[in-house]
Amino acid sequence: MTRNVAEKRAAFRALHQEGCFVLPNPWDVGSARLLQHLGFMALASSSAGFAWTIGRPDYAVTRDDVLQHLTLLCDSVDLPVNADYESGFASGPDELAASVGRVIKTGVAGFSIEDRVLGKPSELYDIDFAVRRIAAARAAVDNSGQDVVLVARTEGLLIDPKAVAPAIDKLVAFAAAGADCLYAPGVRDRGDIQAMVRAVAPKPLNVLMMGPGPNVAELADLGVRRISVGGALARVAWDAVAKAAERIREGSFDGLPSGKPAVKLNDIFGSFA
Repeated sequence: MTRNVAEKRAAFRALHQEGCFVLPNPWDVGSARLLQHLGFMALASSSAGFAWTIGRPDYAVTRDDVLQHLTLLCDSVDLPVNADYESGFASGPDELAASVGRVIKTGVAGFSIEDRVLGKPSELYDIDFAVRRIAAARAAVDNSGQDVVLVARTEGLLIDPKAVAPAIDKLVAFAAAGADCLYAPGVRDRGDIQAMVRAVAPKPLNVLMMGPGPNVAELADLGVRRISVGGALARVAWDAVAKAAERIREGSFDGLPSGKPAVKLNDIFGSFA
């Protein structure tokens, strides 16, 4: 089955209507195709995961880099792709609206806009300016005529894990400004997650899982609609490579047999030919 962009977007929209789904984060075409092969229903890009593939830290890539990466991801799989579009590579609402138009053209089914200050990732836009940005992104999506899911996210909990109330306030304001889905990476406590779900209802909440915690069924019971893992899968892959390479440096090749057999990888990727 090969779906066109409109069909992918419709499928992605439908996933947000009920239930709970996992949105794993590939970092390149190969990992995206592997995740499709494993049966996931949608994918999300990872800003950090992609940056590491070109030897840069997170928040050190250009918009053109990201747009090219997203185009490749969308073209390489038959699944909807949600873009981690960082702060939209723009600051003011008008500039952000223009930048949103560019990401829509890559074929993504959704994209997130966060409230980190452009060029100053340790700082956040205040709530009024952040809301104006989300409203501008909403207008840009509507003006495009494309059915693309707008995800509004606040990074406050990654800076201050105790700032749950301000995070909820921003999510509620973003929902009112037209966001389709809300996201506050860093929320971990079950009670806080449930409070966020209730605060933004009936709009869906995305929760980031970067390690042990509630499982998919438990998060679904809390009312979470979608779950992503950010750069976690990329970190697992880099760690495996680093550990095997360190053993080689020390003179041993014992870590190499743990790799996935080449014949299996060739079978997986051969199915996309």
